[in-house]
Amino acid sequence: MSRVASDQDVDIDLGQLVRAVWARRLRILTITALGAAVAFAGAKMVSPQYRSETRVLIEPRAPAFANTQTSDANAGPLLDELNIASQVQLLQSADLIKQVINNLKLYNLPEFDAAANGSALTDILVALHLKKNPLENPPEERVIDAFTQRLQVYQVPGSRVIGITFTSKDPKLAASIPNAMAQVYLAIQSGAKLASNSEATRWLEPEIDSLRQKVSEAEKKVADYRTTHGLLQTNGTTTFTAQQLNDISVELTRVRTDKANAEARAQAVRNALSSGEASDTLGDIMSSQSIQRLKATESGLQSQISDLQTSLLNNHPRLKSLRAQLADIRTQIRQETQKILASIENETKVADLRAKELEQQSDRLQANSARAGEDAVGLNALEREANAQRQLLETYLVRYREAASRADRNSSPADARIVSKAIEQVDPYFPKVVPIVIVAAVATLIMSAIVIMLSELFSGRALRPVEPLDVESRTIEDSVEDEEQGGAAPLAAGTAPVSAARLAKPSMLTAAVDDEEPQAEPVEEAPADENEFSVSSVASYLADCRAPLAVSISPTGDNGSAATVALARLLADDGRRVILIDMTGSGYPTEFMAENPEAPGVTDLLCGEAAFGETIHGDRFSDAHLIPQGVSDVRRAMRGADRLSLLLDALSSAYDIVIVECGAADVAGVSRLTRSKEIEIILSLPEIEEAAFVGLMQDFQGAGYERVVLMSGGEEAAMRSPARHAA
Repeated sequence: MSRVASDQDVDIDLGQLVRAVWARRLRILTITALGAAVAFAGAKMVSPQYRSETRVLIEPRAPAFANTQTSDANAGPLLDELNIASQVQLLQSADLIKQVINNLKLYNLPEFDAAANGSALTDILVALHLKKNPLENPPEERVIDAFTQRLQVYQVPGSRVIGITFTSKDPKLAASIPNAMAQVYLAIQSGAKLASNSEATRWLEPEIDSLRQKVSEAEKKVADYRTTHGLLQTNGTTTFTAQQLNDISVELTRVRTDKANAEARAQAVRNALSSGEASDTLGDIMSSQSIQRLKATESGLQSQISDLQTSLLNNHPRLKSLRAQLADIRTQIRQETQKILASIENETKVADLRAKELEQQSDRLQANSARAGEDAVGLNALEREANAQRQLLETYLVRYREAASRADRNSSPADARIVSKAIEQVDPYFPKVVPIVIVAAVATLIMSAIVIMLSELFSGRALRPVEPLDVESRTIEDSVEDEEQGGAAPLAAGTAPVSAARLAKPSMLTAAVDDEEPQAEPVEEAPADENEFSVSSVASYLADCRAPLAVSISPTGDNGSAATVALARLLADDGRRVILIDMTGSGYPTEFMAENPEAPGVTDLLCGEAAFGETIHGDRFSDAHLIPQGVSDVRRAMRGADRLSLLLDALSSAYDIVIVECGAADVAGVSRLTRSKEIEIILSLPEIEEAAFVGLMQDFQGAGYERVVLMSGGEEAAMRSPARHAA
């Protein structure tokens, strides 16, 4: 770097790099054309490779006569991803590859046994023991290795399709091998199903013979048990004893019904006889033919008597004779009624005797049925055993018939089919001349430009020195003189504040900006109510608007910085996570808050002499945090002031509010902190001076900072903050 001093900071001149590349454009284009030509020649010298693909769909397949339920049951595992992956491995198995090699006689092709011919490079590598001699492997293994290197089997994503791809110098061979592999695979799958059916048939035959004998023995035991214990069945499900008991119960119910009916009929006849009422309404009496004849005769006599009474006297012999006949007829009717009553009573007695006999028979059959129930327990056990053996035999017979029906090759198709056969390709898969030439040309162009840029950087021609920023001309002697004119002496660390206002020292930000002040348009005057500008009012405003970043400017010096300290403490006491960054020239916030004024701070962080976590400290009198001024050189630290925006962004994500105390800074200095204009600007003026405040408002609003807040207060406000951590 001949053009840059060794102790001076430098930067990369991008314009010089571009100019250097442009000046050598003819050389770069020549090298690019040469690289493209070499790539074209190399692509033409390489033997073309052709690639073809066959696709196989894995799906359940069965002949038309197959059982639908069985096919659905077998279709489940085929939909599993693991099953598809297993089929991919099966297509790459050594047995399948060997069968394809033997079917197509690939071992006779030099392409699959290139090691047999050998080459000079291979012989040299083998002689130097850098490569194993391929001839040490058996010929079959060499052919399989060459075949596997050109083969690719994969599952098409999101489907049950398997792709079989093969690459070869011969386009016909590249198409025939995937098709042959698919055919062999289908034959293997079909053969596996045939073998499974044959094994099932061989196993089921002796099992069926054994089950037939067991079923016959079980049914014979059931029949013998029924005969021995008298558990004969009448209609296939009911025993003889149970059937008898059922019949007797039905007959007993009928006899009891007949008895009750006869008793009711007899009682009705008795009531008619005892009361002398007409018995014409009783069914048993009216159904008697004798009664009907007597009733007819009675009706005729009654009619004659009525006719003669109109012409004869009551004592006439004719009337007496008819009345005597009528009385005799009525006597006969009553006698016939008595006979009917006796007949009904006889029916009642017979029904009662029949009911008693049936009850005795029922009692005997119930006792026999109880014994039959105990015997039926053993019979049920024998029947269950016989039914189980019979059902198992029927299941085996069904499976045997299904397996026997699929013994033919055409009845057991493979659970896969070819959906796309490989065809002979016209265009080679590799090399692609045009893409190779384009990629080689672009790579050569980029590498040539990079080499030229690196040469410019190492020669120093693309480096330019970084000019130091103008420093504010105010000296320490001027500051001391201003302090003497102000009539106040600076406070030592830890001493009590005095009532006199401390004068401003240069801010850290003024070490990195020009003295040129931005012009601003006039704005309206600020309000004069001091209560609205107190430290507590500003704290409430910041808490309500949830401002992430606030920059405090203290034109009068440390009195304003003390108010900023009080603001941070009030926010911390209100439960806010707040941190204050000391960017003043005097370091007064550090002196006021830190336990150790010499603790590492922002200048050490910007100079790279302290880690980020080492610069954050706690306040002595509150829960607020502090990043002190630090002990490193301010001017050297402010060369990296552009990194302050990154620091503020990181702190804003960790704290509710970040307060930057800049001391007596100006607009240009504040603008280096962050590019955003949407931040809170706090003008910390212990005593409100209208002219000073309006001037500062005009400066900041003219630079685009619209959110400017006035805060009055000083060291007294800071000391009034609760000292919660004090002993």
